Amino acid sequence: MKIKLCGIKRTEDIEYINEFRPDYIGFIFAPSARQITPEHAAILHKNLSIGIKSVGIFVNEPIDSVVRVTEISGTDVIQLHGDEDKEYIDKLKKNTNKKIWKAVRVQSPDDIYSADRLGADFLLIDSFKDSQYGGTGKTADWNVIKHTIIYTPFFLAGGINTGNIVEAISYVDPYGIDISGGIETNGIKDREKIKKIMNIINPYRFDS
Repeated sequence: MKIKLCGIKRTEDIEYINEFRPDYIGFIFAPSARQITPEHAAILHKNLSIGIKSVGIFVNEPIDSVVRVTEISGTDVIQLHGDEDKEYIDKLKKNTNKKIWKAVRVQSPDDIYSADRLGADFLLIDSFKDSQYGGTGKTADWNVIKHTIIYTPFFLAGGINTGNIVEAISYVDPYGIDISGGIETNGIKDREKIKKIMNIINPYRFDS
C-alpha cells in the first residue's frame, strides 16, 4: 500500500513530510487554493528526504508547459487531472521519461474503463463534481470502483480521512491512497493529522 499526501506548499509541510515519510507528495500547479509555483516547488523539492517522490499535478495544460514546469520543479511524476486523452498522453510520453498518472472522476464504470485504456502508468480514481477537477472533499463512489475490473494500478482519492481510511483500504483495495483535505485544518496541513493518518496506514504499507 502506497500513500500520497497532496497539496504540499509550505516549508513546514516538507518538515512534516520528512518526519512521517509518505511514499509520495503532490505539488499542485493547476489553479487551486493549494497551487504552487514551479520555482517554489523546486525549493521545497530540494529539501525533501531521499526516497520520497514528488508528483506534479496539471489540469489541461499544454504539453510543452508540463515538460517545462516538471524540469523547473524537479518533480518525479506527472499527474494529469483534466480532460487529457490518449493522444495527449502518447505525445507527452515522447517528451518525457517521467511516470504519468491519470486522474479519473468516477460517475460510472464506463469512466474507469475509458481511463484504463489511456496508457497511463497509474490511475488516480477520484470523486466527481461538475466543473471541478479535484479537491472536492467528496468521497468517491467506492461501490462502483470495487465492482469494476481495473487493469491499471490505481490510487484512491476523494474525501479520505482518519475516519474512513481503513474502510477505504479494506473495501476498495487500491494500490495506494491519496489524501489532501483529510490532513488539513482550515486549509493548512496539520502535523497531528498527518501523524495520525500515517500511524493508521503504516501497518498496511509494511505488511509483508
